[in-house]
Amino acid sequence: MANVQSHSLLSDFDVSLFRSGKHFRIYEKLGSHIIEVDGQWGTYFAVWAPNAKRVSVIGNFNEWDSKRHPLYPRWDGCGIWEGFISGVGKGTLYKYAIQAQDGRHLQKGDPYALFWEVPPNTASVVWETDYEWKDSKWMENRKDVSGLDNPYSVYEVHLGTWKKTDGGLHSLSYRELADELVDYVKEMGFTHIEFLPVMEHPYFPSWGYQITGYFAPSSRFGTPDDFMYMMDAFHQAGIGVILDWVPSHFPADAHGLADFDGTHLYDHADPRKGFHPDWKSCIFNYGRLEVRSFLISNALFWLDKYHADGLRVDAVASMLYLDYSRNDGEWIPNEFGGNENLEAISLLKEFNEAVYKEYPDAVTIAEESTAWSGVSRPTYTGGLGFGQKWMMGWMHDTLSYFKHDPIHRQYHHNEITFSLVYAFSENFMLPLSHDEVVHGKGPLMDRMPGDEWQQFANLRLMYGYMFTHPGTQLLFMGDEFAQTSEWNIERGLEWWLTENPLHAGMQEWVKTLNHLYKNKPALYEMQFNPEGFQWVDQGDYQNSSLSYLRYGSDQEKPLLIINNFTPVVRENYKIGVPLKGTWKEILNSDDKVYGGSGVTNADKKLTTTQETWHGRPYVIELCLPPLSTIVLELEVEKKVAKKKKASAKKSGTKKVKAKKSSSKGSTGAKNELLGAIGKGSAKTKDDLKKIKGIGPKLEQMLNDMGIYSFEQLSKMTTKEYELVDSILTSFKGRGKRDDWAGQAKNV
Repeated sequence: MANVQSHSLLSDFDVSLFRSGKHFRIYEKLGSHIIEVDGQWGTYFAVWAPNAKRVSVIGNFNEWDSKRHPLYPRWDGCGIWEGFISGVGKGTLYKYAIQAQDGRHLQKGDPYALFWEVPPNTASVVWETDYEWKDSKWMENRKDVSGLDNPYSVYEVHLGTWKKTDGGLHSLSYRELADELVDYVKEMGFTHIEFLPVMEHPYFPSWGYQITGYFAPSSRFGTPDDFMYMMDAFHQAGIGVILDWVPSHFPADAHGLADFDGTHLYDHADPRKGFHPDWKSCIFNYGRLEVRSFLISNALFWLDKYHADGLRVDAVASMLYLDYSRNDGEWIPNEFGGNENLEAISLLKEFNEAVYKEYPDAVTIAEESTAWSGVSRPTYTGGLGFGQKWMMGWMHDTLSYFKHDPIHRQYHHNEITFSLVYAFSENFMLPLSHDEVVHGKGPLMDRMPGDEWQQFANLRLMYGYMFTHPGTQLLFMGDEFAQTSEWNIERGLEWWLTENPLHAGMQEWVKTLNHLYKNKPALYEMQFNPEGFQWVDQGDYQNSSLSYLRYGSDQEKPLLIINNFTPVVRENYKIGVPLKGTWKEILNSDDKVYGGSGVTNADKKLTTTQETWHGRPYVIELCLPPLSTIVLELEVEKKVAKKKKASAKKSGTKKVKAKKSSSKGSTGAKNELLGAIGKGSAKTKDDLKKIKGIGPKLEQMLNDMGIYSFEQLSKMTTKEYELVDSILTSFKGRGKRDDWAGQAKNV
């Protein structure tokens, strides 16, 4: 094997950017890279170890002998050691042998390695990918589906336990997951999948949150190319992929970042800032500029090389507060005496700015559990710059409420309504994540009171409330079919449960909710805008019911949602509605297909009556099923309109004669008005407003009748016109009506 040849991929500008914390593509220069030098193919190695006395490359190519391939320190004092070794190629195992200033000899994996040995082995692997992506259509169109006015229904998955084979002994590979998981997620209707950390980690039960290989997908399930294949398959199926990213801490494993060059290179030496008491791990030194280059480069790496569509940042709260999970005397205040970690705040802002600058069609999501203001607000307004934030308060209050026996829920009504007090203060994602089914908390089913039927009904109700609440949604794997045991890292999911009708019904319910959410703009177009939500009745605590309206950009197509949090069937339940017509039940969690009792309004004609109720001009009466969510929408009578038009054509001659014989009759007056307006000359909602004399009351009345334009006005029946004519006469006077018609000539 050849000796180390002096060679560098780093320019002076690269080094300057790296040392200033601004090199966000440093993974292209540090680590191991297969290149050609002087006609010889081999591998270039570069590692940052500024306090090392000596650094060598060891591996299976040199019998792990630290004396044979020492690297050269750069002349500029940046602390980078580098060199080229010919003949070392793809698949070679290696580590860095580092001699510390105190004489200790350390063996470290490459912080920028693209691939690692399968744990418990700990060597890095020289690698290069030659995968040819086939997701160009997705990547080109991603901007059209990534905005905040698009649906985000996220399926959270741990790769190693979604489905196990051989009695739970083996996990599916990346390519097997591409075949099975992609189809399942698409069938269930989720828009995105979110993976618990896929980066290499030595301890499987850490779920991936104790990372040693920040730039490598775990080798447990295949190669980097295999991981690309799976990502590609999701994109070709129209599904976005969000990756968990962990800049909050790293493990103290001997082959990892801890004590890397014999010093606290990546973390703080003082345990009051550098040691995490909850996870017994190391906290990054966010003020060290080279560490900032490492972290932000790592974030962009997954968006760049693996086409990730977003990053969910873990444990943001632990980064923001210097006293997080610490007692008095166990933390160091910032320079102003406060408990805010100013360096971490700066890093998070710069991370978000870098992501949205380079990948404006990606999304960043914060798992932040405190009341920190502006997490999902732009940095230029003082926010942290995330796209969305987990709504931990909603999750806590909702699960707390559902634990109560329905007979007692009337005394806890505030728990289920409080989230709307602050629902639009951030761009919230509603999470029912892995954290809610571990550490003795049990499955979600165990939180539901009552007998078996009531438990399933309660869970369906909770999901119905979740999917119709403002915001986006995240659901952990297994929850969609009501897993009955706590998530276990060794066993995987209990797929056999889906053979049970109640579990299969739950699965079908979640599938239906996903398709409703994606197909009804009222549920997503204004999910972060207070104009997209209106209470109908939030105060019916005695019946433990909630009703509200959801709106999209088209304010004339709202959805009406009613939740009944008790097992009592409520007949003749009156609900105020804003629009006249027939309302139709389009979803009911108590439908038998989902395992419900079958109390529905599907065959009922829910026609409005003109009566002020809940502050609205119309009211409908319906049956409220037990422990249920029902969704209604206003029926659009398109077929009826066509029939009326055809009928009008058949009787057109008679109407003309009526007009000639009696211009003062209703039909004649209607035609006179339409003649003044100009039949079909205007088509949009705003056209009615162009007539100054119309007045807001008449306009609202016409809107309630489904009339928004002159074109629609021309299709009014004589009976409808008589109603308009009588109201005009009653509150504006006949003369005013004539003025209205006259002004129309000028439109």
